[in-house]
Amino acid sequence: MPGDGVELMPEPGDRAILTAVDKEAEGYPGEAYGLSDLEARDLRRPMTSISTFVWPYGAVGGAATMIVMMLLWPMIQPLLTPYLPASDWAYESSGVRDLANEGLDGSGIKVCIVDTGIDASHPDLQKMNLVGFRDFYAFQHDSVRDVSQSHHGTAMAGLLVSNGSGPLSGMAKGVTLSIAVGLGPEGTTGNSIRVADAIQWCRVSQQVNIISLSLGGPFEASSQQASRSVSTAVNDALDSGIFVVAAAGNAGPNNLDVSTPANVEGVISVGAYDRFLTPWSNTSIGSDFDPYTESVRVWPNQKPEILAPGSYILSTVSSEKSPPYAYSTGTSDATMFVTATLSLILQDLSEKDLLDLEDYDEDRIHHFKRALAESAKQTKDQIGHDPRSGYGMLDAVAWRDAIEASADNW
Repeated sequence: MPGDGVELMPEPGDRAILTAVDKEAEGYPGEAYGLSDLEARDLRRPMTSISTFVWPYGAVGGAATMIVMMLLWPMIQPLLTPYLPASDWAYESSGVRDLANEGLDGSGIKVCIVDTGIDASHPDLQKMNLVGFRDFYAFQHDSVRDVSQSHHGTAMAGLLVSNGSGPLSGMAKGVTLSIAVGLGPEGTTGNSIRVADAIQWCRVSQQVNIISLSLGGPFEASSQQASRSVSTAVNDALDSGIFVVAAAGNAGPNNLDVSTPANVEGVISVGAYDRFLTPWSNTSIGSDFDPYTESVRVWPNQKPEILAPGSYILSTVSSEKSPPYAYSTGTSDATMFVTATLSLILQDLSEKDLLDLEDYDEDRIHHFKRALAESAKQTKDQIGHDPRSGYGMLDAVAWRDAIEASADNW
């Protein structure tokens, strides 16, 4: 048996510290413990007695404890959530709070989120400026709600516009918000035509500045025709001067390309990094080739473009839950960090008269993407664009400063 012939000997300075020694080793003299030599010897214990307890009893007990914790987690989580940190690392590492501390909250910027809807009765969403809601799933346009079981849309909206009455505060709570239900209860892309229609509504009816898409699927998910319907809607938005921010996808690291519509050239494709400032394990990688044109992607439109925080991000869920908060992980959350940052930057530049939100500029999106690539914080050992890390991690202040520095050129 492991440990035979070995004893555990207490250290004189702290008897709680045990050192494994050979049974025949002389060890410390009694005076080191303030005891006789015989009493010092009696302090030593055979290692076999402990190892016998650890295996099998300790191992079985540990396994049983883990099983019980897993079974009871749904009841334990609501008790712990109010005391868990509100993902402070994410806001600090991305710099988005630094922009907010300059007095920016996204006021005057119009954002449209295409997702599963929103729980408008959530206490954290009572003060949001919701100006439009359209249901492309069940066409119940007068019933503002979240149609998904996971409350995905509510979680994404909460990251943007939570009023701060709970454990989190929205990154751009002053934006003018429109919500389009483009996903069903399953919370995935599902019907591409539905998503395309939702994007068109954001562009035509709501005339927004940013369309945020925490969704996506493989280019070959249903058919190229379906993927192209979404890409056409996205390109229509881009051609109108609307920024489109989309999730790179959670299919990494063995996927073929970022998700549709993050794979569209002008879209800002967002991957995720974790609290250790390394790419999240499942963030999707990008291909060297554009699937629509079959040409090589070039700077600053290589995919993904940027990583943002996306691991265990606390946000809002159904108001019927107690408490109505939960953690979420993925490129969906990361997408909202970029959407929020872009909202603050557009507000800032508009207030400084560096850009006119109503004036169409066909090169504006390219300039913003170029500044994003130049300002990103590269991950460890990264040189240039990386198919997993993009141009690096989001640095909100550096992105704003890079755009402002180049304002005379656009």
